[in-house]
Amino acid sequence: MLLFDYSPEENLLPFNGEAHYYSSFFDKEKSDRFLNQLTNEVAWRHEPIWMFGKKVMQPRLTALYGNPKVPYGYSGIEMETLEWTPFLSVIKEKIEREAGVEFTHVLLNHYRDGQDSMGWHRDNEKVLGINPVIGSVSFGISRGFQLRLYADKSNKKTILLEHGSLLLMKGETQHFWEHQVPKSKSVRGARINLTFRRII
Repeated sequence: MLLFDYSPEENLLPFNGEAHYYSSFFDKEKSDRFLNQLTNEVAWRHEPIWMFGKKVMQPRLTALYGNPKVPYGYSGIEMETLEWTPFLSVIKEKIEREAGVEFTHVLLNHYRDGQDSMGWHRDNEKVLGINPVIGSVSFGISRGFQLRLYADKSNKKTILLEHGSLLLMKGETQHFWEHQVPKSKSVRGARINLTFRRII
């Protein structure tokens, strides 16, 4: 089920968490400019990840920017933290004003086409704190983003993340809900996603 008509004040989760969607958080002119800068100026890397005891290449490109003195990694990867660029700082500051949180890092994912994806997971590492606030902004082609209950895999929600949009997840979301970006044969273009987070 795709959710199209909702306001930021509406909580997209029925219980145990909060997810708020802002369809045009950045206008088209700024979104187009940011997409160009993200595509051409970010130090993208294609790195392996541990899955089910095996090391495989991630089905996407990644990068990490933030406070270089504070390390961050996931699934056996210790990522190199690069210093904030001016345009990433502009994006960060606007999201911080909406979220009411000062973020220390941003994890960037470059989905080159519909075959690039992100599997089911929760952003629940201890370094993110008890109830982390995750600010997820998207540029490029729209992609489906799915949420489901971690315990019984029911109550699945699918949200279409559009060019220039923001999805703000907070409260108990990372305890009870997991999320993914599934593969899609119908998607031909690229999408770049930035997930802002605060490392404790």
